[in-house]
Amino acid sequence: MNFLGFFEIAQILVGIGLLVSAIVAIRFKNLVAAVIAMAVFSLILSLEFYLLQAPDVAIAEAGVGAGLTTAMYLLAIKNTTDEEVIE
Repeated sequence: MNFLGFFEIAQILVGIGLLVSAIVAIRFKNLVAAVIAMAVFSLILSLEFYLLQAPDVAIAEAGVGAGLTTAMYLLAIKNTTDEEVIE
């Protein structure tokens, strides 16, 4: 019998985590919650890159994808209003 090793199990769990976090980010109506879900997606993706033995790409994804992009989205949401302007 062939049993799955640690690497295969980790790949399956990371894939499920990516799928779940992407669906959650799309389904949220609250923009801040959706941005946080996107940050979680990016962190899980950086874990995937690390598992694929690309630590440099994992660090870049964690720093830019989860850190900088999340901060920019949150600042953009903070500086906008939820009112519709009718002229």
